[in-house]
Amino acid sequence: MKIVVLDGKTLNPGDLSWKGFQSLGECSVYDSSPAETVLERSQGAAALITNKTVLDKSIIDALPDLRYIGVLATGYNVVDIAAARSRNIPVTNVPKYGSTAVAQCTFAHLLNLTFHLNIHTEAVRQGDWAKCRDFCFWNAPLVELAGKTLGLIGFGEIGRAVARIAQAFPMQVLAFDPTLPQSGERDGVRLVPLPQLLAESDAVSLHCPLTESNREMVNSSFLAQMKPSAFLINTARGLLVNESDLAVALNQGRIAGAGLDVLSVEPPDLANPLLSAKNCYITPHIAWAPLESRARLMQTAVENFQEFLAGAPKNVVN
Repeated sequence: MKIVVLDGKTLNPGDLSWKGFQSLGECSVYDSSPAETVLERSQGAAALITNKTVLDKSIIDALPDLRYIGVLATGYNVVDIAAARSRNIPVTNVPKYGSTAVAQCTFAHLLNLTFHLNIHTEAVRQGDWAKCRDFCFWNAPLVELAGKTLGLIGFGEIGRAVARIAQAFPMQVLAFDPTLPQSGERDGVRLVPLPQLLAESDAVSLHCPLTESNREMVNSSFLAQMKPSAFLINTARGLLVNESDLAVALNQGRIAGAGLDVLSVEPPDLANPLLSAKNCYITPHIAWAPLESRARLMQTAVENFQEFLAGAPKNVVN
């Protein structure tokens, strides 16, 4: 059986192994696959493994031997699910592998926003502390998290992991999730309507999947409902945010800062207004990427394919 991994480098830049897939068939692994190469490389493949390489209807329909598509991620919007379904091709994803790492990255951003570690470290490097007459100095506001309120938009596996960390500080935690009631309590977290969450939260963190209904939900209206002292954190999907609106809000001081691990286009265009926005800290989509998380992802992706071969596919999204 021919297996083609279309874009394997981000999952395995050299510190993992493809032996799991290689043991299951003739396996070709490409670091990345520009759009113009996908069809040629996929010819004769019974299984395609993709992370961010797009498999649209034209590609799927042009591959008569294709029997399986495995996505090396939780999100699967790179695959035309309807086209695969029409061909009875199962599409699998890898849920939950990175929940703890994404929660950790969320708090890395929140801790940076509240203690400005980047700014203060650079100031020390430049000699500002050495020139100071006092034993300490700070050149940006410092915020204590204890007693503050964290608002979570999305209360699935990752949202719950973030809530547990927040409660240890201890913070008050609110959550809004369209699939849950907008009142009551879950594990010490208050479920509230979105307007209430925005009005009461000292930090708002996104942990929801991207859908047509929430695309660019973080816009000027959304941001106007937040406290001017509040922070926005996004480790979910870049297209949840209207980036121009967020840049304006940051530059005008309508909110205090943003910590982002995702953008609408990745890698970003240098003209993206958030790259130069005030108090905006951007990491290059690394929340999912610790070795431990990637190892879990690889293992589950192999197991997904093994289960398909055994006639009982799991983690099927179509």
